[in-house]
Amino acid sequence: MSESLFTQLLNLACGAFLLAAVIVLWRRELAAIVRLFALQGLALAAIALLLGLHEKRWDLIVVAAGIGALRAGLLPYLIRRALAALVAVRSEEQDGMRAYARSEEVRETQPLVNVAASLLTAAALTLLAYAVARPLVELDPTPATRALPVGLAVVLIGFFVLVTRRRALAQMVGFLLLDNGITATAFLAASGVPLIVELGVSFDVLLAVLVLQLLTVRVREAFGTTDIDDLRELHD
Repeated sequence: MSESLFTQLLNLACGAFLLAAVIVLWRRELAAIVRLFALQGLALAAIALLLGLHEKRWDLIVVAAGIGALRAGLLPYLIRRALAALVAVRSEEQDGMRAYARSEEVRETQPLVNVAASLLTAAALTLLAYAVARPLVELDPTPATRALPVGLAVVLIGFFVLVTRRRALAQMVGFLLLDNGITATAFLAASGVPLIVELGVSFDVLLAVLVLQLLTVRVREAFGTTDIDDLRELHD
């Protein structure tokens, strides 16, 4: 693979990776947010694959395949299962209540920050990431290092999603966006991570998602909602 082709494909994959995180702030339907997370997982796998092909490292290619299977396949599948369990209602409920419960659980109805302000914040966080990463890029201006701000921007956007969304599943996606950003930063800064390290991190993330999925379903069954503010009012 030539240097120019590698640079173009890497920039394309990084652009898709960042764009998916930004569109998450725009969409409110949880099913659409999960699909965007799956697309971002594919973009992350593409970044690892391109680095592996460029540097002729078969361990990175194996890691890329694992990332694609986990972050674009298994994790979105588990979140979709949790979403399906949340919108399922008891058979004794009336039809009107069933429709209301379904509409409430499949959308992020009232985020703490509205869509316009969220998109402006994403732009500001991206600029901040480029400003913070500039000294690192100047130290080693390779194609991978020049794309490093993208990983940092997704870390910041993922944290922003985590603290501003009210639905438990939306917050789970924010946590996973944060993890994707950390993974991308590690790949771009160090040209990949050892296979055993990525396997350990991936299993930790999978375990966290399984636990959060179980807790989310149990909370929905016990209190009838996964809105964090409503649960806080119940506690008060």
